[in-house]
Amino acid sequence: MYKGMCSAHKVAWVLVVVGGINWGLVGFLDWNLVNALLGGVPFLESLVYMLVGLSALLLIGSCKCKSCKM
Repeated sequence: MYKGMCSAHKVAWVLVVVGGINWGLVGFLDWNLVNALLGGVPFLESLVYMLVGLSALLLIGSCKCKSCKM
């Protein structure tokens, strides 16, 4: 899955998976994993949500780097 992907896309995939798992936990169990791990530091919690959103936008757009073969 990660073969032929640039580093930015690898990180983006991981963050999107983390975001998806977190939303699944919120939906099924009403438990927010990101908040549980980083709830004491609201800035870091917001940063994780921003990075997950930016990662999703990166993956929606086409890859412009030469090393990525998506």
